[in-house]
Amino acid sequence: QVQLVESGGGLVQAGGSLRLSCAASGRSVSSYSMGWFRQAPGKEREFVSGINWRSDSTYYADSVKGRFTISRDNAKNTVYLQMNSLEPEDTAVYYCAARGGLVRTTTPEYDYWGRGTQVTVSS
Repeated sequence: QVQLVESGGGLVQAGGSLRLSCAASGRSVSSYSMGWFRQAPGKEREFVSGINWRSDSTYYADSVKGRFTISRDNAKNTVYLQMNSLEPEDTAVYYCAARGGLVRTTTPEYDYWGRGTQVTVSS
C-alpha cells in the first residue's frame, strides 16, 4: 500500500552531517508511524528514530539522541533524518519503515520497508 525509497546516504568524515530522505508513494506518510533503522554487516538491525502517525511525537535511540532529528513533510510525502556530529559507529545501511500504529522499536512491528541507503563515516 505504500512504497518507500531512501536517499541521501554517502561517505562523510567524522563530525560531519548528512540528511536522509524517505520518499513515499501509494499512500500518505501521514497515515503511518515512520521509523528509521540501521544495520551494520554481521549485526542486528536496530532502531534509530521514529515519529508517530498522528501526534508527531518523536523517539530516538540513546546512541543518537541530541545528534539526529527525525521530521516529516506531509506535503512532500517525505520523512527525513538529519544526522549531525556523525561518528564512525554510525556507519551502517539505513532503512526507512512504516507501520499502521504507534511507533515501535523492533523490526517485526513494521509493515513496509525501503531498500536502504549506505552511510559511511570515516575517522
